Amino acid sequence: MASTRDFLFEIGVEEMPSAPLNNAVKQLKTLVAKGLDEAGLSHGDVRVISSPRRLAALVADVAEATEEINSVMRGPSAKIAFDAEGNPSKAAEGFARKNGMTGADLIVREDADGTEYVFAERNIPSEPAAPMLASMAQAIIANIEWPNYRSQRWGSEHATFVRPVRWICCLFGDEVVPVTFADVTSGNTTRGHRVLSPGEHVVANMASYEQVLEDAHVLSAERRVSVIREGIASVEAELGVRVDTPAKVFDEVVNLCEWPTVLVGHFDEEFLAVPSEIICESMLSNQRYFPTYDAEGKLTRAFVVVSNGDPAVSETVIDGNERVVRARLYDAKFFYDEDLKISLEEFRSRLANVGFQKKLGTVLQKSERMEDLALAIAQEARIGADAASDAQRAAHLAKADLVSSAVVEFTSQQGVMGGYYAAAAGEAPEVAAAIRDHYRPRFAGDDLPEGIAGCIVAVADKLDTIAGMFAIGEPPTGSKDPFALRRSAIGVLNILRDRLGCGYEAIVDAALDAYAEQGLEFDKTAVSASVRAFIKGRMEQMARDEKVAPDTVAAVSAGKVTVPAHFLELAHALEDARANDREAFDNLATAYARAAHLADSSAGIVVDESLMEEAERALNAASETAQAAVESALAVKDFTGVIAALAALREPIDAFFDEVMVMDEDERLRANRLALLNRFAAVFADVANIGEMARK
Repeated sequence: MASTRDFLFEIGVEEMPSAPLNNAVKQLKTLVAKGLDEAGLSHGDVRVISSPRRLAALVADVAEATEEINSVMRGPSAKIAFDAEGNPSKAAEGFARKNGMTGADLIVREDADGTEYVFAERNIPSEPAAPMLASMAQAIIANIEWPNYRSQRWGSEHATFVRPVRWICCLFGDEVVPVTFADVTSGNTTRGHRVLSPGEHVVANMASYEQVLEDAHVLSAERRVSVIREGIASVEAELGVRVDTPAKVFDEVVNLCEWPTVLVGHFDEEFLAVPSEIICESMLSNQRYFPTYDAEGKLTRAFVVVSNGDPAVSETVIDGNERVVRARLYDAKFFYDEDLKISLEEFRSRLANVGFQKKLGTVLQKSERMEDLALAIAQEARIGADAASDAQRAAHLAKADLVSSAVVEFTSQQGVMGGYYAAAAGEAPEVAAAIRDHYRPRFAGDDLPEGIAGCIVAVADKLDTIAGMFAIGEPPTGSKDPFALRRSAIGVLNILRDRLGCGYEAIVDAALDAYAEQGLEFDKTAVSASVRAFIKGRMEQMARDEKVAPDTVAAVSAGKVTVPAHFLELAHALEDARANDREAFDNLATAYARAAHLADSSAGIVVDESLMEEAERALNAASETAQAAVESALAVKDFTGVIAALAALREPIDAFFDEVMVMDEDERLRANRLALLNRFAAVFADVANIGEMARK
């Protein structure tokens, strides 16, 4: 066993952005482990330490040299390994290739059994680790990828990195591993915090590295998270507030500092009159400040700042940040106040100058289509007149805020600001809420609109976009979905399933009718079929995401149940039925598949009982009973009852196939039995093709 040493490899750079830094952390661990493995160097775990100015890999117990390899592999006998002329046979060449040799490298000698065989003998000497570590480290710097970020060049160098490389610390034990990248050569020094501990700091070995960093006012990412969390908890306890720390912004803040200090600033009281959403967006998105809320969930004047400066000048840092936030919030207040001077109808009229999509017209035209579609959705969902009226009014005004100053500045607040403007203009609370919520759900796990009117407008908005893109022949492809149609379809399905309870076929046609009335030319029948198939495909994926087996999804998809709530409930009921009695369900599915295979639609479903044997009469009676039970259960959406009624057919169909020859030579008997199988299969027709769930 070779002796081991610890290995430290640090790349020092100018400040890196958060997203590429996180991506590089993941890559570095993989690249180092892979490089050591490929070099044949045994090693312990690979740890990565990062900060805005450094990427470091720490590896314990790296072998000082590779293991010497001496191997002897016996191959085929000499008689088989060589032909009459003494040339290696295919068997010998194959054996040699398997061992990284040629046939000429094989050795012939007698083995213990007295027979001559060919042997592959390999002797690979041990190699020192240091040169391999140097080559590996240099390659790793060049091989780190920076997706979505353009790498930089500096000075007269042609090498690139996300930010200029300023130092490299590379140690094997206490020995410097020579690594050169661009104009930088490795050494045994790192660099501390720019302000608190500038300059170089000597690192004796890997074991002392983290302490050297801490002494130089640099903490690892894990320690920075801990310090910031502790500071925020202290603020919450002291002020009696809740600090909002969205994960994305928090992760970015962690990667903006090396020696974090949690501070509290305050903005002026007058800004609390501005909608909290744009205040918070301004603070979170532009300054990476964390807003605070009181016990009632209302925004407070306090905000949290994470400083990377000298804690001794915290008051100055707070004052500077308060000045910055005051200017940003003044802009937000100005936009809001100016927008309140303009009516939503005026804003809406300006949408005639805003394009929705080149072939689909303006946003104003979209707004008009949404109004018509909202009424169609309300009718399909059997919504009362008041909610339908609110939905139509909300659809009329839903897009008006897109041309407001606040939304132009804070684009993620579209809809939200429209809700505020609608409330200020005296619109009904339900209308204002529907405008506010109609972009929901915006992502997986997002809340659905609160009110029914909001749900209707959200479906109208999303479905209008889906229908329009399919009508102009631009559906999403595997790599292209610029209008997020897949996400929109899932949003539509979730709202229909959980809030509106209706299907999508009729409202797809209504959406396409609105485009036809606008003058867009397309084949409505073909486009409608494509849109329905697209939405159904998303619904099938939703079922699979809910752990419904693919064959169960296929079975339900082949039936006639398409209302999202019913489709998914039926899929789960089928899945549960199979889980509760697997053998019985498999038998029924297999029998159904067999019956469906034999069934002949030309034979119809009318049977002559006088031609039947006992097993046939039993199946016929059971089919009639099951048909009535299925229809009754479907009428009240009792899908467990539906499955129970179908399950009752298992014994009659098993007995039928055991005792009856379907393809009898007597044409009358054969036709009657085929009609009976048609009758049996018809019971399942409106439910599912459970033959998809038969044992394959």
